[in-house]
Amino acid sequence: MATMESLIGLVNRIQRACTVLGDHGGEGGSLWEALPSVAVVGGQSSGKSSVLESVVGRDFLPRGSGIVTRRPLVLQLHKMDGGTEYAEFLHAPRKRFSDFAAVRKEIQDETDRITGTSKQISNIPIHLSIYSPNVVDLTLIDLPGLTKVAVEDQPETIVQDIENMVRSYVEKPNCIILAISPANQDIATSDAIKLAREVDPSGERTFGVLTKLDLMDQGTNARDVLEGRSYRLRQPWVGIVNRSQAEINKNIDMIAARRKEQEYFANSPDYGHLAHKMGSEYLAKLLSQHLETVIRQRIPSIIALINKMITELDAQLDRIGRPVGVDSGAQLYTILGMCRAFDRIFKEHLDGGRPGGDRIYGVFDNQLPAAMKKLPLDKHLSLNNVRKVISEADGYQPHLIAPEQGYRRLIDSSLGYFKGPAEASVDAVHIVLKELVRKSIAETEELKRFPTLQSDIAAAANEALERFRDDSRKTVLRLVDMESSYLTVEFFRKLSHEPDKGPNTNNTPATDRYGDNHLKKIGSNVSAYVGMVCDSLKNTIPKAIVHSQVREAKRSLLNQFYAQVGSREKKQLSAMLDEDPSLMEKRDAIAKRLELYKSARDEIDSVAWK
Repeated sequence: MATMESLIGLVNRIQRACTVLGDHGGEGGSLWEALPSVAVVGGQSSGKSSVLESVVGRDFLPRGSGIVTRRPLVLQLHKMDGGTEYAEFLHAPRKRFSDFAAVRKEIQDETDRITGTSKQISNIPIHLSIYSPNVVDLTLIDLPGLTKVAVEDQPETIVQDIENMVRSYVEKPNCIILAISPANQDIATSDAIKLAREVDPSGERTFGVLTKLDLMDQGTNARDVLEGRSYRLRQPWVGIVNRSQAEINKNIDMIAARRKEQEYFANSPDYGHLAHKMGSEYLAKLLSQHLETVIRQRIPSIIALINKMITELDAQLDRIGRPVGVDSGAQLYTILGMCRAFDRIFKEHLDGGRPGGDRIYGVFDNQLPAAMKKLPLDKHLSLNNVRKVISEADGYQPHLIAPEQGYRRLIDSSLGYFKGPAEASVDAVHIVLKELVRKSIAETEELKRFPTLQSDIAAAANEALERFRDDSRKTVLRLVDMESSYLTVEFFRKLSHEPDKGPNTNNTPATDRYGDNHLKKIGSNVSAYVGMVCDSLKNTIPKAIVHSQVREAKRSLLNQFYAQVGSREKKQLSAMLDEDPSLMEKRDAIAKRLELYKSARDEIDSVAWK
């Protein structure tokens, strides 16, 4: 079986790697959160800092009155077999600190950098790693001390803000709670125990730590608490004797302070029988042992989470695209693949697999008929205009029987009105197609990483749509011209066989051929013919537009682009595949996280089951 330190040390390294890659507990379900750690909780002046320094064996934390810890400090301890101990901050990864007074100053400076020199707090953690032969592998999170009253220049919400921050850590099921309480205060009033009871009512995740045992009133002791009678936890209580302020001022060596602490318990009449379970060294080993146990219990769920993340990251890489090859063949293959992906989505819009194509039918079913209905045909075929056209068509010789030339002119000028709705329908469909091109480019995941290629495809597609619009316009105008060029004779022959309900025109004098009834009859006949043509064009114009525009867009939207791309040189192809820098960064980040998770899975699996 692997040693205790090797498994926890591995978890430490994975957590640190997660932090470097931005996966540090900011979102639920992260790997960082899945790996257990220890949160140090206590009220202000409860001795939290002294406990941490005793565990580390170094004097390195800022001290003072009021809120000293104003940002979470994620402290990772890495046991070394030998060598000189040193510290590293995540925000200064290339700088090693061997002077722990400089570590204290860096913590203070980094805190002030985010919060300023006021007493404000921030939930942005500081990450510190300490490498030493005098520590056990452990991850500890030092949190701001719980308080009951806002003082100095603190905001009124500071009490709740601190509690919310602490809760955000200790509520997580993988968090081990190190609840610090001073022995010279009633345990029932302990802020740390009160909060731990709320988030961990069973006490399974909570370790109780009593500080300041040497400062209790003479004749009193904390045996009831340490032996679990005053407040029972599933985990043991541990007593700690910190350095006095005088010892701190004299810079008493921490190793010497540990020895003095051991002597205190060994020689104490109250705690001598518990001496082997007391002190900072015992606390560190106890936490480390418990952490190993928890990690081993959680390994199946941790591996399952890592596998889930690997699957999701692989899918993300597939969506944004793998790296493109450097040779021209691979680049051309990539470009053509992007074009096909775009083309597929564009066709899905037209065919109904995606929304948008139905707007083309809306042009035919609503816009075209409405435009035709609004044509000023009634005004054009008014009595005065019919008289004018007929008389002009007759010239000096009035028509004898039927004013055929007048009929033709009235029909021809009436049908000319249909060119406007026909062209408007072509333009409306063109606008829809252009919008579908834009949508399709935006919805083609593979294209998002190549803004230049997006622009090239958009330009080529819109250029093709312009050609299709020109062809479609010519076609629909030709349809209208065809109706003017050759009239349906049968329509008028039927009119001649219909009984005339008006006056007897056989004996109508020539002077009455410009009479109102006669002209109304002509206008009515022309209107009926134009209506027939209108009904026909309502069907044929959509057919022409679909044939010339929509079908061609589906079939050959990028044909010319394909031909152009195939003849381009490598340099031009490379320029087209100029990736969006943000997506390149995103892919690199995903690839690094993927590598981390795969490595973590293999290492945890191999170390855990040796």
